[in-house]
Amino acid sequence: MTEEAKRAEQVAAVSRVTWVGLIVNVLLAAVKIVAGIMGNSRAVTADGIHSLSDLVTDVSLLVGVRMWTAPPDDAHPYGHQRYETLITAGIGLLLAAVAIGIVVDASIAYSGQHLRHVKLVALWAALASIVVKEILYRWTAHYGRLHRAPSVVANAWHHRSDALSSIPAGLSVLVALVFPELHWVDLVGSIIVAFFIMHAAWEVTLPAVNELVDKGVSKDIVESLKQLAASVDGVQDVHKVRTRYQGLAVFVDLHISVDGAISVEEGHAIADKVEALLQGSEYDVADALVHVDPHRSDRRPQQRRTRRRGQSL
Repeated sequence: MTEEAKRAEQVAAVSRVTWVGLIVNVLLAAVKIVAGIMGNSRAVTADGIHSLSDLVTDVSLLVGVRMWTAPPDDAHPYGHQRYETLITAGIGLLLAAVAIGIVVDASIAYSGQHLRHVKLVALWAALASIVVKEILYRWTAHYGRLHRAPSVVANAWHHRSDALSSIPAGLSVLVALVFPELHWVDLVGSIIVAFFIMHAAWEVTLPAVNELVDKGVSKDIVESLKQLAASVDGVQDVHKVRTRYQGLAVFVDLHISVDGAISVEEGHAIADKVEALLQGSEYDVADALVHVDPHRSDRRPQQRRTRRRGQSL
C-alpha cells in the first residue's frame, strides 16, 4: 500500500469514528442536560456539559486529521504529526477547564443554598450515559490504536471520562432520591465528577507535553537501541544516542565507531544496516540518522586544561 493510500485510509477511519462519536455526544449531552434540569440535578447537568465539551474535540479531530496526515514538505520536512500533538494537548486542557468550571458551579450553588430535591429522570439519564459512553470508549480506542492515532485514543479517554463521571453523578442522585434530606449530596457528586475529568485531563495532556518538549524514550529503550546497533557486524562502539517522539513514532540519531582503515563506502554500508535494523525493530523507529566515526583502540579522552589568570596554554 502506498503512503498516499495509507493516509487516505487513516483519514477515512478517523473521520468515521469521530463522526459517530460526535452524533452520540450531541444526543447524550441533550438528554443529560435536559434530564439534569428537569430532575434538579447539578451532577447530571454537569455531566451533560462534559459531554457537550466532547463536541469541540470531535470537530478538532475532523479538521485536524487532514493536517497531521499530510506528507512532509519543504516547510515541514519531518512531517505534520505535531499538529496531532497540539490537538491532543488541547483536548486535555479543555477537559481540565470543564473540571474547574464544574467545581466552581457547585461551590457557588452550595454557598448560595440553591439546593432542590432531585427527581428520578436524572438517574435514568446517568445510567444511560454510563452504558453508551463505555461502549463508545472501547470502540474509539480500538480504532485509534489500530490506525496509530494518539489523538483518537485521547478522544476515547474523553468518552471514558464521561462514562466514569456518570457513575458518581448517578450514585449521588440515587442517594438523594432514597434520602431526600441529603439532597446536598448531588453537589458532592458533581465535584467527584470534576475530579474524574481532571484525572483524564492529566492522562491526556502529559504525554502530549512531553512530546512537544522533545522528551526522549526511556533509558531501557535507549540501551536496547544501542545493543541493536552494536550487534551489526563492523560496529565497534555506539555512543551519543539521542531520541525524540513524534506521535507514536521515534526518531533516533546516534554515532557508531567503525574501523578507521575501511573505505567510506564500507562505513556507509554499515550505517545503512544499522538504520535498517533500528527501523525494523519493535520500538517504532520512523527514522534513524547514523553518524560514522573512525575507531581507534588507543583513543583516550582528552583532558581539558583550564586557563588560569595570567597564564597561557
